[in-house]
Amino acid sequence: MAQAKYLLVGSTETNSGKSATILGVAHQLQQQGFDIAYCKPLGTCLSANQPDALEEDVQFMAQVLNLSQKRVLPPLISLEVDTIQKRLQGDELTNYRHSLEQYIQKLSSDLILLEGPGTLSEGSLFDLSLLEIAQITKAPILLVARFHSVLLVDALLSAKQHLGDSLLGVLINDIPTDKLSMAQAKMRPFLERQGISVLGMLPRNELLRSVSVRELVSQLQAEVLCCPERLDLMVESLTIGAMNVNSALEYLRKGINMAVVTGGDRTDIQMAALETSTQCLILTGHLPPQPFILHRAEEVEIPILSVDLDTLTTVEIIDHTFGQVRLHEPIKVQCIQQLMAEHFDLDRLISQLGLEPAVPAG
Repeated sequence: MAQAKYLLVGSTETNSGKSATILGVAHQLQQQGFDIAYCKPLGTCLSANQPDALEEDVQFMAQVLNLSQKRVLPPLISLEVDTIQKRLQGDELTNYRHSLEQYIQKLSSDLILLEGPGTLSEGSLFDLSLLEIAQITKAPILLVARFHSVLLVDALLSAKQHLGDSLLGVLINDIPTDKLSMAQAKMRPFLERQGISVLGMLPRNELLRSVSVRELVSQLQAEVLCCPERLDLMVESLTIGAMNVNSALEYLRKGINMAVVTGGDRTDIQMAALETSTQCLILTGHLPPQPFILHRAEEVEIPILSVDLDTLTTVEIIDHTFGQVRLHEPIKVQCIQQLMAEHFDLDRLISQLGLEPAVPAG
């Protein structure tokens, strides 16, 4: 087998879509017959009940891509309080650069995909920032950036200055539909003229930004009062039912796949929510709903959650959950694979990496 090639996928900020990008790229490469391996040197999401187990995200990646144990590695180190404090208190003699060299030698395949740190600076404490990992592994960097505004160009030019020749190209993610044509007609040509290859521009997708009712139950530590079998429903938006019922009904009718947060005593809002596009009803104040509300929720198969929190705290937690969307639902995996197939230039990536065309099986 020829020497393995590497691709390091990094991002300008956390929650930009690194894992989604890797899933999409790896899936397409596998379809073309390439042998893929995956690792994430800096862990950030260790399972609380199994600290020695593979990081949840790594496990998930291995499962979705059907990677054998020889094609995936647990994180080299975990960015958690204990590890960081140990480093600050005299662990600076540990040579993590050398550790990384030994770590990646455990894998071999046509292409080894490394999931990089969440930002350009994360990991610097351990000499494992994005650029340092690229230099150690000699891996070109695919940088994933979430579109907030056209000012993203500033961040990408700065990243280019910082990463230099290590930057292979960028993927711009989560572009609002009304900004997509501008991004393609103006941002892309400008970045290309600055020597930044734009390998993909992905339009915003509400499903990818959604969270499951199950995830909300977990984050809110909520009690599920009915329809526990419906926790896989996906929530795309949040609505707060704190107004008078006529205004609320008009407001609720405009929403799609909502989580509705309201007081446990607001029977009028609760009933209105159950007649609209609601995926779950979240009752604050730990007040039980009326029996007829529970009965109606069972009929229309909408879970009701009860939380021992006030409305403001509940909304803050849900907002935070939307901001940290993970891909652990099969429907999201299918969605990202489809988006990447339509909007990512895989042939250009293969060419830039110098990958030999895979020999079709059979």
